[in-house]
Amino acid sequence: MGLTTCRKWLSLSLFSILLFPCAIAQNGDDGAVKEFQSRIDNYIAAKKKQDIAKKPTDSPSKLAQEKQQTVEKTRQARPEAQQGDIFTPPITTYFKRQIESTLQGPEGDKVRASLRHAEPLPNVQLKVNAKYPRNLPLQSMPPTLLKNLPPLPKELQYRIVGATLVLYDVASGLVADFIPGAVPAA
Repeated sequence: MGLTTCRKWLSLSLFSILLFPCAIAQNGDDGAVKEFQSRIDNYIAAKKKQDIAKKPTDSPSKLAQEKQQTVEKTRQARPEAQQGDIFTPPITTYFKRQIESTLQGPEGDKVRASLRHAEPLPNVQLKVNAKYPRNLPLQSMPPTLLKNLPPLPKELQYRIVGATLVLYDVASGLVADFIPGAVPAA
């Protein structure tokens, strides 16, 4: 490649980076989303290895017993679980960027209003593999925010506790992982 060709290629590359920075960020985002999906798949697979299955019953005591067994087996599936196992630093960066982008976007005011109208939550210490605190309501995610985050399998849900984004395990009621400070003050 000649010097002139090199210069043209270099200037074209720099021009592309300046003109299309989103394309470069998107490639990094794709990696974070794929890694997140992989970690979610591993979480679900670990639970399935523990044979966590519910049997139909109308008995409240049997339902409570099955719920407790589900909690125990979910914890056994990830005995060393800690914050950041699913939401690694690159994934956390991606999620924070998505949330911030949504709040700055055209629907941002509606999302902020929805978050402000949610029931006030006490300052709570969350822990991975611990039960979601009983005194906290399961606040739903604003739909506009939800559509900008990677989809989850039916076993998991996103929840917001104050400024924290929580990955909530529906069947066990446990906190699978969380991102502190993910949601800026509304």
